[in-house]
Amino acid sequence: MNSYSGNKRKKQRQRPAQTKKKSRRKNRSKSPQRRKMYAAAGIMLLVILTAAAGIYSCVSRNGRYVDVDASEPDLDVQLLDVNPYSRPGIQSDGINGIVIHYTANPGSTAQENRDYFNGLQYSQETEASSNFIVGLEGEIIQCVPTWEVAYASNERNSDTVSIEVCHPDETGKFTDETYRSLVQLTAWLCVKFDLTTDDVIRHYDVTGKICPKYFVEHEDAWEAFKENVGDAVGKSRREQG
Repeated sequence: MNSYSGNKRKKQRQRPAQTKKKSRRKNRSKSPQRRKMYAAAGIMLLVILTAAAGIYSCVSRNGRYVDVDASEPDLDVQLLDVNPYSRPGIQSDGINGIVIHYTANPGSTAQENRDYFNGLQYSQETEASSNFIVGLEGEIIQCVPTWEVAYASNERNSDTVSIEVCHPDETGKFTDETYRSLVQLTAWLCVKFDLTTDDVIRHYDVTGKICPKYFVEHEDAWEAFKENVGDAVGKSRREQG
């Protein structure tokens, strides 16, 4: 009886040891699975961080950045009639800069602004025009050839290309479609005339006029725009070379 009891106690002492041994084997068998889980979690974290960095980049650029190159955009060529009030037909002195403007007429379209310029030959109320107008949906109308003077940038009329830009409201902020076309058009003109982003200026930089309003009141947005143009130019040059 004592012998039986001893054996029973011995077996009872062995059971925990056997259970522990099995548990260790079980843990070892799960180790590769855990490693795979950790690796997957690491990859997922990397993806999240990369996405967050991209979002931060866009936000740091005032929420505006478009991935375009400097190829020629679609242009709707509707040249103004040659007249003393909007298209004098005077050849430029060579292009040394690009001047960005805004229409200061919220909600007006590119076509309406083009027709206004052309109508000045009849109303004779002022002298005004632009080489290009970018519309609310990203459409681009060319009003004056790039080798001719447009009445837009005061003393810089003779050596710059002017871009008039439409906007939906009083803030002067451009729509996404407008902004995209403006970046590509400006980049294309930089390549066409061998200019850099330092040669891209605002009407404000010529006369102090609050034009284009949003880019004057938000200096960070202006710098982000020029950076975006520079990236588009660089992208095209890399593709070509």
